[in-house]
Amino acid sequence: MKLTVWTYEGPPHVGAMRVATGMKGLHYVLHAPQGDTYADLLFTMIERRNHRPPVTFTTFQARDLGSDTADLFKQAAQDAYDRFKPEAIIVGASCTAELIQDDPGGLAETMGLPVPTIALELPSYQRKENFGADETFFQIVRHLAKPVEKTAQVSANLIGPTALGFRHRDDIDEVTALLSDMGISVNVVAPMTSSPSDIARLGAAHLNVLMYPETAETAARWMERELGIPFTKVVPIGVGATRDFVAEVAALANVEPYLDDSRLRLPWYSRSVDSTYLTGKRVFVFGDGTHVKAAARIARDEMGFEVVGLGCYNREQAREIRAVAKEFGVEPLITDDYLEVERTIEALAPEMILGTQMERHIGKRLGIPCAVISAPVHVQDFPARYSPQMGIEGANVIFDTWVHPLVMGLEEHLLTMFREDFEFHDDAGASHHGGKALLRAEEEGSSAPDASEPVATMAPVPGGEVIWLADAERELKKIPFFVRGKARRNTETYAASRGVMQISVDTLYEAKAHYAR
Repeated sequence: MKLTVWTYEGPPHVGAMRVATGMKGLHYVLHAPQGDTYADLLFTMIERRNHRPPVTFTTFQARDLGSDTADLFKQAAQDAYDRFKPEAIIVGASCTAELIQDDPGGLAETMGLPVPTIALELPSYQRKENFGADETFFQIVRHLAKPVEKTAQVSANLIGPTALGFRHRDDIDEVTALLSDMGISVNVVAPMTSSPSDIARLGAAHLNVLMYPETAETAARWMERELGIPFTKVVPIGVGATRDFVAEVAALANVEPYLDDSRLRLPWYSRSVDSTYLTGKRVFVFGDGTHVKAAARIARDEMGFEVVGLGCYNREQAREIRAVAKEFGVEPLITDDYLEVERTIEALAPEMILGTQMERHIGKRLGIPCAVISAPVHVQDFPARYSPQMGIEGANVIFDTWVHPLVMGLEEHLLTMFREDFEFHDDAGASHHGGKALLRAEEEGSSAPDASEPVATMAPVPGGEVIWLADAERELKKIPFFVRGKARRNTETYAASRGVMQISVDTLYEAKAHYAR
């Protein structure tokens, strides 16, 4: 654990809250100080849920530390049961409460509550949010799931969706439709939408569809070992992955593979005339392991992008991401330090970023378009509309999501290119109000600035300061904004290496020719 302004993952108890909030009939009693109740906002504000998470906080304060905080926990647990009457209770401590070592699990066991009480051991100072969600779901499944008779119709469990997940709500509908087309029904969706009594029925399914390995792989492996339920390894994000998923499910369920791709538009759209400018675009991919692995494949094989870098913030997925990076011939970035991610992006100077809400902020600072592909996300990535990432419709949504920032980037570049034009200069206003446009000062007869006049002083370099002349600065603005920073740095380095203190248009093009060799 470290102090940081931004973080990709919260502490493990936030992962447990994601599981509890997604379920029904489950209550989470969390031994935590007053300040840790901020987590409610994650669900009510960011995810726009219309009810608070099913969490009771003990909310001890500093003055309580001199008395018996264990009694505070026991009273909170009893009050939670009396008020909410849940089918099951999970208990644990936040990172702060872990320090006082009250052992919520042991305390709850001595209370003799009339419902299953599941203790969570979440090491707050070694692990993070996704681990917390994965471990919490595993413990719930381990305590409640039992061997039961299989359903008459071939059925599957959808496991992994949680509250606060990236498009989990809509992915459930899309995967359900894929299975239904092959005659496979859904037995249980868990954790999201399920109750403890539903968890008890998990063993009735013929297979598990592991939608998000970050939050359910441990439970999937336990059910394979203890209940004999195989699970899928392919996550159906993207056209190729969806086809592979259908084939894998068909083999596990012993049914004929079938995929209705009549609604699929991504392949044609990515090959169409108005999309040809996408080909060869340099992209950097970062997020959770599952979405990064899928996005890299889509970027290269289905959109024609060039992946120049990729990485993930959750170390549990580091091995897989290193293997993907090796396949793509790039250096993997495994880190939860957003400043390191920003430095890598700046050095690679991609034309687009596929990342999280963090990378969206980084892209804004660096002037690089960004599409969000993974949690953590902000409120705008919980849309009211149907917007899955998985399956056929998910592929269509991904195309639109990724292309729109580039279209806007192209428009910005064109406006920059024609900034001197009478119709597009900064004072002209909207083009459909052309009659109201103001003339530029030089158009009214004023003289243009002297091309040899220095307009900007750059950072000191070996040998002195490099000065950009006005004509070179104007020429630099014609370079697309997403590579302009790299062009500026290369030109300054070139000029300094040759002892040139004033950069002219000739210097700019000499540097371009030098680095093109």
